[in-house]
Amino acid sequence: MPTLTPQRLALGVSLAGGLLLGGLAQAETLLRSVGNFSGNTLHVEGVERPFFEALDARDDLAVIYNPMDAIGVEAADALRLLRSGSFDVMSVQIGMASRDEPFFEGIDLAGVAPDLDAQREAIDAVRERFDERLQERFNAKLMTLWPFGPQMMFCNGDIQGVDDLEGKKVRVFTPSMSRLVQGLGAAPVTLQFSEVYLALQRGVADCGVTAPSAGNNGKWPEVTDTFVPLPLAYSVQGHFMNLDTWNRFDAAQQQELTEAFARLEEQMWELAYDVNDDAIACNTGQASCSDHQAYDMRLVEIDPASRALVEEIASEAVLPVWAETCSRQYPECAQAWNETVGDATGLSIQ
Repeated sequence: MPTLTPQRLALGVSLAGGLLLGGLAQAETLLRSVGNFSGNTLHVEGVERPFFEALDARDDLAVIYNPMDAIGVEAADALRLLRSGSFDVMSVQIGMASRDEPFFEGIDLAGVAPDLDAQREAIDAVRERFDERLQERFNAKLMTLWPFGPQMMFCNGDIQGVDDLEGKKVRVFTPSMSRLVQGLGAAPVTLQFSEVYLALQRGVADCGVTAPSAGNNGKWPEVTDTFVPLPLAYSVQGHFMNLDTWNRFDAAQQQELTEAFARLEEQMWELAYDVNDDAIACNTGQASCSDHQAYDMRLVEIDPASRALVEEIASEAVLPVWAETCSRQYPECAQAWNETVGDATGLSIQ
């Protein structure tokens, strides 16, 4: 169980000061809000729940908030649920929901961004195009975009490097991650986060990919013994609002909500930058561990050649297949990607 220190809880509570806004009382608008997986304790309890509680304290809003797994929502269905108006605000795992819009996966293609800074530059570059496409296809408004952090492998077995992944069953959660894992010689197994612990325990999967902090929160080190710190992607998430709900707000309310969600996004980026180094230390039994549960996984040393191999697979197997799939729905897909994410990462689709 991660330690919810006063500093961590303050991440969410500090949002309240910017949300409790003055002005004349207005008729309440109901926001049926779906949050992230409850197992992601630092994000859900430390930031997301306090944020929505602060929204609920406004005179013009009435907020109902639940983590997605608490109400049986499948992450892959998020875009359809938003478009139908089943919910007003949803935390969306973009890679899992991209089955309905391949362009969205382009924001976090496996093997493309070498680090968090590059991923942030890519997100900022594509944000406007992303929002336009989201409104056009799913009647939803982009409110936040942020990553869980570097997606690394929790494994069982004798693994000394990426060559030892040959034949391993690896839990993934996006199409491009499946292709990258196949390029490494492993067999991808697509599972929701809440399904992975039992899959690792029972041998359905030999490895699971997630952020170091998320895996620690989910107690994955209880059922794995080897940690492979090779970033495969960054698990970009977003908070999206149904466009009909958004349009019920006047200009002043929209501005206030835009600023509030921007602060929420910044808090999530701070977590991505701050918590994962500590989580790696805790997963692998290092003395610097402070804010996560301590375990004793073995830490695999990753050499530059491994990162070069990931980039090679991304260029040769991930990008071309994704571009072909995306262009069937969105003919300008490759051009839009090259002008945004491609420019930010130095890669291009030919």
